[in-house]
Amino acid sequence: MWLDRVQKADAGRLHITWKSFSLEQTNSANGPDWKVWDQPDAYDSRSLLSLRAGEAAKLQGPEAFQRFHLALLIARHGGGRVSLRDPEPLIAVARDVGLDVQRFESDLADRGLLCMIARDHTEAVEKHGIFGTPTFVFENGGSAYLKTFIPPAQDSVEFFDHFVALVADRSYVGEIKRPQPPWPKGAV
Repeated sequence: MWLDRVQKADAGRLHITWKSFSLEQTNSANGPDWKVWDQPDAYDSRSLLSLRAGEAAKLQGPEAFQRFHLALLIARHGGGRVSLRDPEPLIAVARDVGLDVQRFESDLADRGLLCMIARDHTEAVEKHGIFGTPTFVFENGGSAYLKTFIPPAQDSVEFFDHFVALVADRSYVGEIKRPQPPWPKGAV
């Protein structure tokens, strides 16, 4: 994905700490006391299992998580639309990137991972005002949500640099939006 290209283009410049955030929780109509991470395993969540999978991959180290996360993003958004509700595709991704699959499956089944997801989500909402993904939180504590198509490979670094230059230190930039419909004309 494009942030991976930015990281590879200038190693050491961009440090990403991926955190769990549940759009299902944010967009829930079940009331403020309902929490997706408190639901039983039988609950058919849209993406909670994928968040658990990310946390399970993190337990195998940062490099393992990076490989898993990138492969899952590609499997989901690179045209395949792999299911985030079924453990088998998530396990296949873990296997493909060289994770210890037996450990991954065991960790994936551990409901204790839900505490990490709840903590990350709650911090995102309460501390940073996050409402959607992807949202970037900068070193100065400022944050910005970005809705974009994946930029062309040759434009990834420059696009990221322009995005950061526009929003990282300019808290007065509240929203930029293209008129609709159609959005975005000619982008794809």
